[in-house]
Amino acid sequence: MERREFIKNTAIAAAGLTILPGGTLFAKSDNTKVRLGYIGVGARGMSHISEATLRDDVEIVAICDTQEHSLNTCRKFIAKAGKPAPVEYTGGVDAYKKLLERKDIDAVIIATPWQFHKDQAIDAMHAGKYVGCEVIAGLTVQDHWDIVNTSEKTGIPYMTLENVCYRRDVMAALNMVRQGVFGEIVHLEGGYQHNLRNVLFNDGKNYYGGGVEYGPKALSEAQWRTQFNIDRDGDLYPTHGAGPIMQYANINRGNRFVNLVSFSSKARGLAAYVEDLAPGHPNAKLNYKNGDVTTTMINCANGETVMLSHDTHLPRPYSIGFRVQGTNGIWMDVNKSIYIEKKSKGNDQWESVNEWFQKYDHPLWKKYEKEAVGAGHGGMDWFVFNGFIQAVKYKKQTPIDVYDSVTMSVIAPLSTQSLKEGNMPQKFPDFTKGKWKERKNTFALDDSGF
Repeated sequence: MERREFIKNTAIAAAGLTILPGGTLFAKSDNTKVRLGYIGVGARGMSHISEATLRDDVEIVAICDTQEHSLNTCRKFIAKAGKPAPVEYTGGVDAYKKLLERKDIDAVIIATPWQFHKDQAIDAMHAGKYVGCEVIAGLTVQDHWDIVNTSEKTGIPYMTLENVCYRRDVMAALNMVRQGVFGEIVHLEGGYQHNLRNVLFNDGKNYYGGGVEYGPKALSEAQWRTQFNIDRDGDLYPTHGAGPIMQYANINRGNRFVNLVSFSSKARGLAAYVEDLAPGHPNAKLNYKNGDVTTTMINCANGETVMLSHDTHLPRPYSIGFRVQGTNGIWMDVNKSIYIEKKSKGNDQWESVNEWFQKYDHPLWKKYEKEAVGAGHGGMDWFVFNGFIQAVKYKKQTPIDVYDSVTMSVIAPLSTQSLKEGNMPQKFPDFTKGKWKERKNTFALDDSGF
């Protein structure tokens, strides 16, 4: 894709030659197609499959899943799209290793349950495949270091496919931050505030409609995600809020997270939900460790504070809960309102953010709005998928690199540890090993890879 004319500064121009963690300088590839392998083609994997079938520059070479239901759904979808049938790998949790042995695969999309991500990603990097992995990266702090060390050793990029970084209002706010509309950034908020009760429980018959089962009796995420809420307390899913916040605060690029502390409420929502649907059901009597609302506070090296919220077990409308606050004003996405001192229509009065976001609509959304129409999650799935594909096609660094990926993800185990220790602060790992001081933020500043 052509570079946008709005790129002016030398830092961004220099970003066209990207040195990967291992020091490898990649040249552009002459390949016209990116050959993909998919590890996991359940609900989220199918979303990435659908993006691939709409492109002429992507070939789905192979797919892997342990469940015939998912493979069959994927098989029918690809056939209906008029694309060649990919080779299928199944039979057990190690079936993906056969897929990785193929020499005709440039990159893999990993969309399996969380507990498999780290090993599958590391094996893929050792096999020389670009990795586009769904959140989260790993379950422990050491898992995240293992991913970084492998990427640096192999020179293979790793990208967390965090789609909210590309949400239209999020990118408009980023444009405003970079143009100084909010002044100097002081405080940021975000999170995952989403009623997931009918995702964590379903009986296969009322899929996403109000079941009370999890584990082997259930379908999709209820087969595995619910167990994390039974076994762990903490912010289990921090990246939707943390990913965009990292761009606002230039984390890993002149700034970094220093430490965090978490607090968790009592756990009542999931048991109450099951009891309401099926009074006396055994799942209403389980000891759910994960509090209904987990709040995490983070300090930044440059003095900003960050607050993240994980709130998925109670009745509530969906919201990421973004708040961008600086010396000149504030935006909050819950009430879709903004206030910019001396520029807003009323003094100390909220106004609709619509006119502001129209004025500061991100150039990438202006240019690619038509391509993103119909893509998942309001179009942002097209952007995150395209960013990954462009990086693979031209053998460049991914727009969300391995350091960004593990930084937004490691909040989960750090949060759990903070709670285990009675709300004790946890030091935040510096995965860049000091390179954050010199690195420049190039995210979404050109369209050569977003």
